[in-house]
Amino acid sequence: MPSERGSVAIVGGGTMGVGLLYVFAAAGYDMILVEPDTAKAAAAARRLQDAVEIGLARGKLTEAQARAITQGYRRIDAAKALPENAALVVETVPERLELKHAVLADIAARRPRIIATNTSALSIDMLAAAVSDPTTFVGMHFFNPVWSLPLVEIVRGAATSEATLDAARAFAGTIGKSAITVTDTPGFATSRLDLIAAMEAIRMVEAGVASAEDIDRAMVVAYRHPIGPLRLSDIVGLDVRLDIARSLSASLGPRYAPPRLLEEMVERGELGQKTGRGFFDWTEAA
Repeated sequence: MPSERGSVAIVGGGTMGVGLLYVFAAAGYDMILVEPDTAKAAAAARRLQDAVEIGLARGKLTEAQARAITQGYRRIDAAKALPENAALVVETVPERLELKHAVLADIAARRPRIIATNTSALSIDMLAAAVSDPTTFVGMHFFNPVWSLPLVEIVRGAATSEATLDAARAFAGTIGKSAITVTDTPGFATSRLDLIAAMEAIRMVEAGVASAEDIDRAMVVAYRHPIGPLRLSDIVGLDVRLDIARSLSASLGPRYAPPRLLEEMVERGELGQKTGRGFFDWTEAA
């Protein structure tokens, strides 16, 4: 199966990179992880092992899939070292335009068939400026945790070809995801809906309206959301939330502006689940 499907590379070994590596490896692709930081690569391997153990315990994975996820990928230090003509390369580095431009240019130089960005807020057309052939460039916005949430938001840039869109949808199908297609507008569809709820919930905590626990409980019990906006923000990462809020407020206006409380928490290093502390205590999960 892997040789028939081709290789998939994930650029960035953070939370989303780990999730993408998990789902594509489980689907039988030859996998490459691009992560220059040795400590981050080791942390990614530990997170994969933990996730695999949970997947096995819940009957979500076979032993063969578990081995593919934890042992069936190779790590390289830079996108410049990617093999040529990979089937798909997904960029999932932090939401900073200059960084993404540099990484995407290095990926494009290796001429993969499709280049996807996992950005949740930055313009596809703006990012496409770094890619030599923008017809092969598309947004594939996944959700955390990738192995649990079944949606992929496919974002079409002005130059994205129909063939690239079809291929992106096909990749989504092979990893068991349902896809929606949206145009390249700020925040796409899902980030705008998600962020506006998260920012208002944070403002409510800041104003002393209710505790984080009670605000989340209201959304879960009254409106049947599977998870509250503050707990979800902790899982996504408060630094990621801040980056997205700043980006969307610049393009869509002050309703997306980050509350001062969010800025202060990020300044203190309280980033949510990955650091052990956010709106909730994640000490055991960090």
